[in-house]
Amino acid sequence: MEKTSTDALPLTVNSLEKQEAICIFGTGDFGRSLGLKMLQCGYPIVYGSRKPWMSSLLPNGAEVLSYYEAAQKSDIIIIAIHREHYDFLTKLTEVLNGKILVDVSNNLKINQYPESNAEYLAQLVPGALVVKAFNTVSAWALQSGALDASRQVFVCGNDSKAKERVMDIVRTLGLTPLDRGSLLAANEIENYPLQLFPMWRFPFYLSAVLCVFLFFYCVVRDVIYPYVYEKKDSTFRMAISIPNRIFPITALTLLALVYLPGVTAAILQLYRGTKYCRFPDWLDHWMLCRKQLGLVALGFAFLHVLYTLVIPIRYYVRWRLGNITVTQATSKKENPFSTTTAWMNDAYIALGILGFFLFVLLGITSLPSVSNTVNWREFRFIQSKLGYLTLILCTAHTLVYGGKKFLNPSNLKWHLPSAYVLALIIPCTVLVIKLILILPCIDKTLTRIRQGWERNSKSALNGRTDI
Repeated sequence: MEKTSTDALPLTVNSLEKQEAICIFGTGDFGRSLGLKMLQCGYPIVYGSRKPWMSSLLPNGAEVLSYYEAAQKSDIIIIAIHREHYDFLTKLTEVLNGKILVDVSNNLKINQYPESNAEYLAQLVPGALVVKAFNTVSAWALQSGALDASRQVFVCGNDSKAKERVMDIVRTLGLTPLDRGSLLAANEIENYPLQLFPMWRFPFYLSAVLCVFLFFYCVVRDVIYPYVYEKKDSTFRMAISIPNRIFPITALTLLALVYLPGVTAAILQLYRGTKYCRFPDWLDHWMLCRKQLGLVALGFAFLHVLYTLVIPIRYYVRWRLGNITVTQATSKKENPFSTTTAWMNDAYIALGILGFFLFVLLGITSLPSVSNTVNWREFRFIQSKLGYLTLILCTAHTLVYGGKKFLNPSNLKWHLPSAYVLALIIPCTVLVIKLILILPCIDKTLTRIRQGWERNSKSALNGRTDI
């Protein structure tokens, strides 16, 4: 059968070739939806059911027989039945011998059973060729055609020819098969749909902790302190002013945390003198979450931009500007124009605009549809070189905004510095370490280590060349 690329084949087009018949055990939602999609792509479908005379909801054009009769109609049988009902298959061992059984089942929780459902199926019917597939596609997506978010189909099995036949079916349905190896990978494949944002948990938890800490920190400085010493009610600041401090600080901190594991890994490699040593698990997980950290940081940067845009229409700002205007008119005094202040203000705004532009560019290149169009060198340049430039611009934006206020003792409240001082700790640390790492004497050694050289190693003396 000629293979057709996913991009060239619509999801609902009928194949002009005569396809082989497919048997589906099970007439539930997923079995019906998968059968309908296969019928639309030209596959004759035969359903196996305990009660074939009661299967009135099946798609038109499909044949419904008993399990034994249906199994005789096809060499490929899709098992769309829950694991707890697999026992009846032992009675069909003879007719299932040598046939391809495609297990599409999922569990209710991760690692619910000692072995995967596909391995359990292979134990029940040892003469069959078991392949795991289709468990990452939902019945709703098959029915509605909204397969963009679930187009990938993980496939695994011990027989390469059986896997290839199943992968041909996946391609014909307009989906993308991914070969994950032998049936040992079935457990991982079955756990995949049960994971709820596994790579997003750390960024979400970390950003939530940062926001809560910064909120209470700012409330103490900007609300409680004025009330205690001046009996001034500043609670209205909790709606706009305080969030507009929390969001940029969180965005800058998360952006710095995207690049902190990279410099940490470089320090470890320099200390160990080799790249052939595993990083700690926490560092491995941190590095895998960098994309998610960056996207969450971009979200907070967007919130900062939106909150900044509404500042001119705030009642407090309009009231304050009006009072200043009336006071100047009454006293007939005019504030002199300060070129230094104008430069600082314009530089602060320009740095913020440029930093946000590059921030958005980094976010766009993180999208799969964009990252797939560039090679690894281009992607690395954007994410690394432009990423550090973004961090420099955003850090400079914060520094210029604070100006002399950072060093002014009168800005301390209960010995607590401004929240923007806290925002500079991690970014400045990352930039200083990176500046040290790019020094020629250190960068040369680090490059050699990453190319395979090892300190105090016989392999280094022998000219090790593996990468």
